[in-house]
Amino acid sequence: MLKQKLQLKLSQKLSPQQIQLMKLVQLSTIELEQKIQSEIGENPALETGKDYEGNVDNELDEFSDNEQRDNDEMSTEDFDIDPYLSDDETPNYKLENSSYGNSKNESGSPLSNQISFHEYLENQLQNLILDKNEKPVADFIIGSIDNSGYIRRSDDDIIDDLAFTQNIIIDKTEFKKIISKIQLLDPPGVAARNLKECLLLQLSRKKKNKYSILAKNIIESSFEEFTRKHYKKLQDRFSIDENDLKLVLNEISKLNPKPGGALSGNIQNTHIIPDFILKIEEGDLKVNLNKRNSPELRISNNYKEMLSGYVEDPNKTKSQKEAILFIKQKLDAAKWFIDAVEQRYQTLYLTINAIIEYQREYFLSGDEHKLKPMVLKDIAEKIKMDISTISRVANSKYIDTPYGIKLLKEFFSEGMKNIEGEDVSTIEIKKTLESIISEEDKYKPLTDTLLSDLLKEKGYSVARRTIAKYREQLGFPVARLRKKL
Repeated sequence: MLKQKLQLKLSQKLSPQQIQLMKLVQLSTIELEQKIQSEIGENPALETGKDYEGNVDNELDEFSDNEQRDNDEMSTEDFDIDPYLSDDETPNYKLENSSYGNSKNESGSPLSNQISFHEYLENQLQNLILDKNEKPVADFIIGSIDNSGYIRRSDDDIIDDLAFTQNIIIDKTEFKKIISKIQLLDPPGVAARNLKECLLLQLSRKKKNKYSILAKNIIESSFEEFTRKHYKKLQDRFSIDENDLKLVLNEISKLNPKPGGALSGNIQNTHIIPDFILKIEEGDLKVNLNKRNSPELRISNNYKEMLSGYVEDPNKTKSQKEAILFIKQKLDAAKWFIDAVEQRYQTLYLTINAIIEYQREYFLSGDEHKLKPMVLKDIAEKIKMDISTISRVANSKYIDTPYGIKLLKEFFSEGMKNIEGEDVSTIEIKKTLESIISEEDKYKPLTDTLLSDLLKEKGYSVARRTIAKYREQLGFPVARLRKKL
């Protein structure tokens, strides 16, 4: 049975400015630059430039007089253009936004972005001999390569996707032929389906000698024994002594198991754009936002002149009203965007200063053992903002410190108590664990149980399972796989 009833309900809705601010806060510096350029292209009321001429002293009075004479068609209740003609009560940042740093001591060229790993491959694709039917397939295959340089999907899956999404029908033989061409691109080993194929692709492009040929045979026919480090079995199977096996393993160790990752890592380390720049001046910490590549924003003078012309025109028509409504919409969007960009800078500035103050001892010394346990809630409470806002800032922002460029989220970690009852960061424990593993005897690597015992001796009571988790996060394999011949 259907019923009608009244229900009173409280709900919270975000304003357009709040939505825009949330989107801008999570953008990195380079993404913000792209967003600003996109907004300028879409909104003619938004301009770049340093000089702003926004003085229209008498236009408000004229507008009021004209409106009184023209109440029949153009009521002021329809829209209000006062905010767009008066600058007296509007903060400058709402009409103009300078995205450049203010410090005169800043030097160096503006940082720029670099081509991605996939763009690097696509640029090389132009040098391959492909017919018009092979080119779209090659493009699709390159799009299927992950950042490590591997194709993780089966040939059948990609062939099916080509048929359903691109309407390209291709048989398996032709498909493998195109992949073979892509595997000729740099870096060597790219477009492999697995580690075994990746190593073989690299060995096939190395200069042939006794040990590279033997390495290729071992990878082809005894890959499982090689990965499990069953060295005695390899010596017996290939009738070689320990010294020859060492030289073969040395040949293999020069290969790159993640060809794409190496390229991405070089780009990242060289061309990453920090969002904050930290300096130590006279024993004090100074942090600035990196705004160098962002243009200065302002409201279009031409649009203001259009409004002035509307005020001065005694004969207002319906078409003029529609034009002014359009202008009002664009001006609203421009002001909201400038306001959101400014609020983004304020949010970032408050957050980074709170983080630096919380981790002051680390930033002054660079010693990771001085990093304190810190979670998102600690910073959110300190600056009275929502945890989600702090998360958006921390997950995508980098800071340029005297000790290198760091991702903000690296400074956040859970805490645990040491034997003395003091709070220590899990980052400190991981750093100690990394040091122990790096200095261990590689011919007799330490098991997780022994690592746990050593950490307890240093004052950290950590269970074996936790040691295994931290070890994997640090990228170290189990003891057996760390063993050298």
